[in-house]
Amino acid sequence: MTQINGKGPIHVAFVGNPNCGKTTLFNAVTGSKLKVANWPGVTVEKKEGHAEYEGEQLICIDTPGIYSLTCYTIEEKVTRQCVMDDEIDVIVNVVDASSMERNLYLTLQLLELGKPMVLALNMMDIVQERGMEIDQHRLPEMLGDIAVIPVSAAKRSGITTLLHAVVHHYKEGPKGDILHYSEEIENKIAKLEVMMQAHYPKHSSVRWHAIKLLENDEEVRKEHPIEIINVAERSYEKEIIKRKYEYIEQIVGEVLFHKEKKAASTDRVDRLLTHPVLGMPMFLLIMGLVFFLTFTVGDALKGIFEAALSVFSDAVQTGLTAIGVAEWLKSLIVDGIIAGVGGILTFIPNIFILFLALAVLEDSGYMSRVAYVMDSLMGRVGLSGKAFLPMILGFGCTVPAIMATRALETEHDRRKTMLVTPFMSCSARLPIYVLFSEMFFPDCAGLVAFSMYVIGMVMAILVALVINRMEKGKVNDSLLIELPEYKRPNGRTIRIYVWNKLKDYLTKAGTTIFIASIIIWFVLNFGWNGRVVSPADSFGAMIGHVLAPLLVPAGLGMWQIVVALISGISAKEVVVSSFAVLFGVSNANSAAGMHTIVENIHAINPDFGPLNAYALMVFCLLYVPCAATIATIRKESGSWKFTGGMAVFQIIFAWLMSVLVYQVGHLFL
Repeated sequence: MTQINGKGPIHVAFVGNPNCGKTTLFNAVTGSKLKVANWPGVTVEKKEGHAEYEGEQLICIDTPGIYSLTCYTIEEKVTRQCVMDDEIDVIVNVVDASSMERNLYLTLQLLELGKPMVLALNMMDIVQERGMEIDQHRLPEMLGDIAVIPVSAAKRSGITTLLHAVVHHYKEGPKGDILHYSEEIENKIAKLEVMMQAHYPKHSSVRWHAIKLLENDEEVRKEHPIEIINVAERSYEKEIIKRKYEYIEQIVGEVLFHKEKKAASTDRVDRLLTHPVLGMPMFLLIMGLVFFLTFTVGDALKGIFEAALSVFSDAVQTGLTAIGVAEWLKSLIVDGIIAGVGGILTFIPNIFILFLALAVLEDSGYMSRVAYVMDSLMGRVGLSGKAFLPMILGFGCTVPAIMATRALETEHDRRKTMLVTPFMSCSARLPIYVLFSEMFFPDCAGLVAFSMYVIGMVMAILVALVINRMEKGKVNDSLLIELPEYKRPNGRTIRIYVWNKLKDYLTKAGTTIFIASIIIWFVLNFGWNGRVVSPADSFGAMIGHVLAPLLVPAGLGMWQIVVALISGISAKEVVVSSFAVLFGVSNANSAAGMHTIVENIHAINPDFGPLNAYALMVFCLLYVPCAATIATIRKESGSWKFTGGMAVFQIIFAWLMSVLVYQVGHLFL
């Protein structure tokens, strides 16, 4: 990118605590001009966007949320690496005005970097609702006369003023020091600054590095191995931290008023939602409501998609016949591509409702409460308290959920969480649940689908518990998490989230599922002697007949099911599109398509009923995740051995659980 005025673009890093509204503000500043890439040297994704103000081009970078520049996890280290990068021209420190005490610790650390900085005072509406007041003249004075800009990320107010401050302070340059320590510590900082400048004359942020050397920061000591034994014979971290918090108390005392004037509604709601006994039932009740809406509202809307697909399929069939297209090509297009891809697209209403509900729960601040409620249970089964955060993400997509294990501090905890996270039902499994629950459980389809989500969580906890017992009851650290203020979900943030998820779903339909549908059609229409009349003579049937006996104990001993499950490794939605192709229906999600599939299944196995269908859903829930997830696990773990072992374990575990469901179910049904 080139600058309009001939200069280079201004690089701006958005930095702040988790749940401070940083990403919402970032989206408000950059609009839809976003791109995703990896940070240099690591596999953590960064979100980058562009903005413009009075001819100045800005490259904005949204960093992972952190509480301190003293960090342990991969994502925390990435944020520190970003703000220390010489390419970063201005730091926008996003502060939750309603929780100023907590946010200002990071602010003081960022100021010590000596970079131009603007403080975006977010969530001022919550401050007003709670009857508090902030002296917006005294606050910048106590922070070294930096710009303090009140903004509302949710309402997109103050954005222009913020951009003006960013450009102005970039031209103005960094401020001086604002926080001074004891005479002893300041003397040592001065000596270390001289030593740093001698060894690294072009280094920026010399004071910050000197302070981190006094704190005996492992990363700084490793990156700047200078001999400091005669200056810092011990760590001064406690004294430095204490001084920062003393100054924070002074700031709050002078700029924040009427703090206790109005009790937060958050506290009243949390008495119920984070209750040690009622918290978990409330979570299950809320998720049950989500699936009730997913089925009732989603099914009401999907009729439109079904009708459109039917019209489109018939039109293509008629058009191809009219121009004399060969029968094999017509079958490939109509019975393969349209039946496979189109059948998946009819689930868009259900997927949309699920993503919308999850986005509302996340943006309102509820999901962090779920992690808090689950913390003690996670600890008892040997998982880190932070493990439930990627597990929650797994309800949307397993790929980012696996990537979110970077928030865990040890490789051992990360791998254990990777092992159980795929048991969370991602959105790609929802079409499977919708199809089979509505085919075999029409009166309670939503409840049956919801049970898959509950079973997934239970299985994850049980597997973690068994591993913990094998490790002789290793106790993990508790989760330290902020419970943000409840807030009205931001429509724009939700719209961006839902659209990105739907776009991923549509992209998958147009690529992975498109290719898989073509492959499945060829596998089912060709054999050793060329094209076959009956799929029973195809390559697919040959493969299925070899493996089908393994699934007989689970009530799934049909070669068609084997082929569908194998194809589901490419993407879980392909299981549904495979059934459409296997049983010759153009829309597996329509009432007519479901009826045809059930009839064809009963023609092969008259005894195939609800119990078999439930065992099949359990197998789809627990067996090896999609290819994209497998690749992500390999990338995050750095081990093919671990990835392969995990895949084998999940296939065996899925087989055992589906057999258990079918065999035990037979005793009662």
